Amino acid sequence: MQTANLLFLLLIMAAVAYYMGRGRSYAIARPMGGIRYLNSLPFYYGTQTAIWCAVPSLILMGVWLMFDAPIIEHVVLTGLPEALQPHTTADHNLMLSRINNIASGALSSAGEVPEIIAAAERLSKLRNTASWVMTGAVLSLAILGGFWGWAKVSAQFKARNQVEKVFSASLMFCAMIAIFTTVGIVFSVLFETIHFISFDDVELLDFLFGSTWSPQSGKYGALPLFVGTLLISFIAMLVAVPVGLMSAIYLAEYAHPKLRSFIKPTLEILAGIPTVVYGFFAALTVAPFIRGLGESMGLNVASESALAAGVVMGVMIIPFVSSLSDDVIRAVPQAMRDGSLGLGATKSETIKRVIFPAALPGIVGGILLAVSRAIGETMIVVMAAGLAANMTANPLEAVTTVTVQIVLALVGDQEFNSPQTLVAFALGLVLFVITLGLNMFAQRTVKKYREQYD
Repeated sequence: MQTANLLFLLLIMAAVAYYMGRGRSYAIARPMGGIRYLNSLPFYYGTQTAIWCAVPSLILMGVWLMFDAPIIEHVVLTGLPEALQPHTTADHNLMLSRINNIASGALSSAGEVPEIIAAAERLSKLRNTASWVMTGAVLSLAILGGFWGWAKVSAQFKARNQVEKVFSASLMFCAMIAIFTTVGIVFSVLFETIHFISFDDVELLDFLFGSTWSPQSGKYGALPLFVGTLLISFIAMLVAVPVGLMSAIYLAEYAHPKLRSFIKPTLEILAGIPTVVYGFFAALTVAPFIRGLGESMGLNVASESALAAGVVMGVMIIPFVSSLSDDVIRAVPQAMRDGSLGLGATKSETIKRVIFPAALPGIVGGILLAVSRAIGETMIVVMAAGLAANMTANPLEAVTTVTVQIVLALVGDQEFNSPQTLVAFALGLVLFVITLGLNMFAQRTVKKYREQYD
């Protein structure tokens, strides 16, 4: 049976187990005078029966699927004659792919040696057998588990405690998945970065502090990329933070409810516009306008400039800052406003000395989210800032960013284990370290001001 069908069947069995457990609790409570004589509500008895039916079966199925394919493929490959045995990883993957394609029918068996055809047939048989054995084992365990949970239902059984323990463990499991996923991503990038700097023509100091970026000629000085990233992000935040914060304060504290109900959704429409549209707007409208304005003032402005990309990116980010800050400011208790106004403070003083410090952690969180969005944006940079790796602080010149060069490094027909490709992971790791440093700095700032407020 296919995995999706088996999951659907397990879902039905868990639902049946729930109603059986719940019904048994009612049947036990009826002669006693009602459910008030039960230790837990009938809902918990039904839920614990469904848990006993579904959870052990799902664990068994997960473990089975984790080890099923590697074991079967190992059995099939070790059954090949010695002359056809793969001796390297590349040969192993190639032979396995060949047998898989013949077994699935994607590759014709005409012209193949009989041993390969026999291996493909053996692979299909082992998969079918394993699938049916797994189906039988999982369904049997579901039936036994459901019956066990149903039999444990009694007036004294603490079903609520059992259910809450399972849900608590499930929440902890989800949290651990998030943590381990993050750790796995970091280590995968770290290993590829170590692989990158292990090449003879790559020097770590040159990569971090070099001023020449030309991967095709073996020059990996990434400093211009980080300067370009920080320059465009800085311009974007200069636009987004003041406008977003002022908008949030006006919407939360001064705007009439009817006006607020119109302005806020209109402002948030900006967040739903695709970035490619912003890119077109930057390339076709903002960049020519800035170039024309600069030339009228006697300045030399590039056709694609950091200023054009940063301004448009800031406009794109305004809804993030505005919406999050508005929600945080409105979450400040009304009693704090009333207390401040009751002591004689003006509305602006209340906002500055009471509401803003109380909402500061949430506001800083929104700004950090906006910074991350600015650093990770690619499309607007490609269309409005160009691809030139210039190490300059002049916003009127063309620059490029780290994310753009990561994309360029991972496209094309280059080998994946070449320094021209692996440099993308090194750039990603440095970007991760910079972002982590910004987050730590922001957390220290928030902690400092929050302590003063308390």
